[in-house]
Amino acid sequence: MTSRLLNLAPALSPQRWALARGSRLLGLVLTGVLLSACAVGPDYQRPELAVPQQFNAVDGWTQANPSDALERGAWWELYADPQLNALVAKLNSNNQSVAQAEAQFRQAQALVRNARGAFLPSADLSVGKTRSSQGTGSSNSSLTSSSSGIRDTLNAQVGVSWEADVWGKLRRGLEANEASAEASYADLAAMRLSQQSELVQNYLQLRVIDQQKRLLEATVEAYERSLKMSENQYRAGISGKDAVAQAQTQLRNTQASLIDLIWQRAQFENAIAVLTGQPPTGFKLAEINDIPKLPAIPVSVPSQLLERRPDIASAERSIIAANANIGVAKAAYYPDFSLSLSGGYSSSQYQDWISVPNRFWSVGPKISLPLFDGGQRSAEVDRNEAVYDQTVAKYRQTVLDGFREVENYRIQLKVLGDETVVQEQALESARESLRLTTNQYKAGLIAYLDVVNVQTTALSTERSVLNLLQSRLIASVQLIAALGGGWDGKMEVSER
Repeated sequence: MTSRLLNLAPALSPQRWALARGSRLLGLVLTGVLLSACAVGPDYQRPELAVPQQFNAVDGWTQANPSDALERGAWWELYADPQLNALVAKLNSNNQSVAQAEAQFRQAQALVRNARGAFLPSADLSVGKTRSSQGTGSSNSSLTSSSSGIRDTLNAQVGVSWEADVWGKLRRGLEANEASAEASYADLAAMRLSQQSELVQNYLQLRVIDQQKRLLEATVEAYERSLKMSENQYRAGISGKDAVAQAQTQLRNTQASLIDLIWQRAQFENAIAVLTGQPPTGFKLAEINDIPKLPAIPVSVPSQLLERRPDIASAERSIIAANANIGVAKAAYYPDFSLSLSGGYSSSQYQDWISVPNRFWSVGPKISLPLFDGGQRSAEVDRNEAVYDQTVAKYRQTVLDGFREVENYRIQLKVLGDETVVQEQALESARESLRLTTNQYKAGLIAYLDVVNVQTTALSTERSVLNLLQSRLIASVQLIAALGGGWDGKMEVSER
C-alpha cells in the first residue's frame, strides 16, 4: 500500500497526498478493529437450580430441557363438554386480557426489528429553503433597501450514516430485545392459559350448582309431600301441631337454600361472559343434566413442568435479556466508531439549482469516547447487574412455586378421591336410613322429628358429595394449568 501511495505522490499535491495516506491508515485501523470485534459483557449461563428428581406423590420422574413451545393441545376437551369447548374457542378469540398480552408481544417484536435495523446504515433526504441576513457593518445601513443583505439558499441533501458494532453493543441490544420478545410470547401463553383455566373452573362450578339445584328442587318436592302428610295426620288426630311446624321449617329452609343458588350461578355466568369478551347482560347458559366427567391425570415429570409452564419460560428469558443488558452497559466504556456520508446541491436560485457547480459532499469516519461522566456508566453497569440478580431470584422462585403448586394439587386430588369414596359410602347409609325412618313414621312407630333429623342428614350428605366432586374438578383444572396446560400422547396416563 505504501508503494502505491509513493507512486501516486508526484501526481498529488502535498496536502492531498497526506490526506489520502491518513485516510488509508485510518481505514486499516478500522478494519483491524472490526475484524477483532467482540461483544463485551458476560455470555448467558442458565442459573443453577436444585430440581427434585421426583414429586413426593409420584415415582418415575426424569430431567429434560425446557421447551414451552411444545404443542399443548385443547386440554379442556378432556372434560368432554361441547358447550365448554365452544366457550373456550370464544375466549381464545375475544378475551381482552389475552388481547392486551398479544399487543404487548407485538410491541416486543417491533423492538426486535428496530434493534436489527441499527446494524444497517441509515439514510435521510432533506430539501429546504432558508433566508438569511447579515449586517453591512455601516452606520448608513438604515438607508439601504429592506432587501439589502438578505440571501435565499436552496438545499437538497442526502445523508448516510453507519455505526460499527465494534464492542457488541448493538448485538447485545438485539440479544436483549429478542429475549424480551420471547419472554413476552411466554407471557401471552401464560395469560391465555390462566384465562382458559379460570373459564373452565367457572364453568365446572356452574354445572355443579345446576346439579345442586336439581337436588334441592327434588328435595323441596319431597318435603312438600311430607308437609302435606303431616297436615293430614294432624287433621286426623294422629300427630300433633309440632310435626306440621317441623315440616314447614324444613321446607322453608330448603327453599331458601334453593333461592341462594340463583345469585351464585349468576356470578359464575357473568364471569364466563366477561372471559369470552361478552357483556353479562343478556348472556345465558342453559342448564344441562350432566356434570362433566373428571379426567384421568397423567403421570408427568419435573422436566415437563419446566417445558410446559410459560411463566417459568418467561422468567428464564428475562434473565437472558438482563444478562445481555449488562453487555450493553459495559460497551459504553469503549469508543463508538461511525462513518457518515452526505452530499447534495446548494444554490441561491431555482434556476440551475441541481447542477454540477452547485453540488457539495462530505465523507469521513468518527470516533467518540466520553472522557468523564461522573460515574454514570459505572452506575448503569451496577444497576443492570442488580437487575440480573433480581431476575435470577425471580426465576428460581417461579420454579419453586411451580413445583409447590403441582405437589399441592396432586395431593389434593388424591385426598379428595379417598374422601369421596368414604363420603359416597356415607351417602348410601344415609339414603337407607331415610328409607327405613320414613317407613317407620308412616307406620306410626316414631315421631316426625326423627324423620326430619334423618332427612337433614341425607340432604347434607348429598350436597357434600357434590361439593367434593366440584373440588376434585377444580383441582384437576388447576393441576393441568400447573403442568403448563395439557400433555402429549407419549406420556403415560394413570387411572385413578
